[in-house]
Amino acid sequence: MKEMSAASFKKNYQSHLKHLKLKGLQPKTIDAYSRAIRRIGEYFDYQIDDLSNHQLTDYFTALVESHSWSTVKLDLYGLQFYYTHVLHKRWTAPGLIKPPKTQRLPDIVTIEEARRIFAATRVLSYQVFFFTLYSLGLRLGEGLRLRVGDIDTAHQRVHVRDAKGNKDRFVPLPQATLQLLRRFWQTHRNPVLLFPNRHGGLKGAATAKTPLDRGGVQTTMHKVVESCGLKKRSRPIVCGTVMPRI
Repeated sequence: MKEMSAASFKKNYQSHLKHLKLKGLQPKTIDAYSRAIRRIGEYFDYQIDDLSNHQLTDYFTALVESHSWSTVKLDLYGLQFYYTHVLHKRWTAPGLIKPPKTQRLPDIVTIEEARRIFAATRVLSYQVFFFTLYSLGLRLGEGLRLRVGDIDTAHQRVHVRDAKGNKDRFVPLPQATLQLLRRFWQTHRNPVLLFPNRHGGLKGAATAKTPLDRGGVQTTMHKVVESCGLKKRSRPIVCGTVMPRI
């Protein structure tokens, strides 16, 4: 019986992935919604096609004890998507979750703190990447998706694609950032990616098809910030209007 449930779950999970892509959702959302179904499936021994309100209440009560409210919401939205588009069932648990309202301002990095972060970053690709995020005011994903063709030197601007809300935008390109990016590109010469992954070293970077690993970037940032003794909650590199020199 358990093997049959697992086989049925696997089939529906693949259908879930297809529907996520067909709906044009962002890769980050697809990853979150698919991870939600895997987690919920494991919790219920892969029998999730007819969950009751009581079962859902138990699951999300347990989840909120070990995960953030953001994760709880994503699991709820992922399961709702699964019921709607894979099972074609009406979602029966509206209003089940109501996270507490919070309003936090991001930690702002000063120019001096930014200098310390750049100086403490020993790997060149990460150092240039952090500098680019700071000087252009980009989000992590926006920086990772940058391509060589997005750098508009004629108009001194950068084309940021697939930003928040699936919208593109242009941001000013400081001369110092342009010069740094030019020098950095000379080290790998990837014809497409501005920040290719480092799995194959410099030789592999020239032909890499994927950018720097998101997890690796985040881990490195946390380590660098900690080594600098900075007390920042999260995402210490945020939009900067004044760019420090390095």
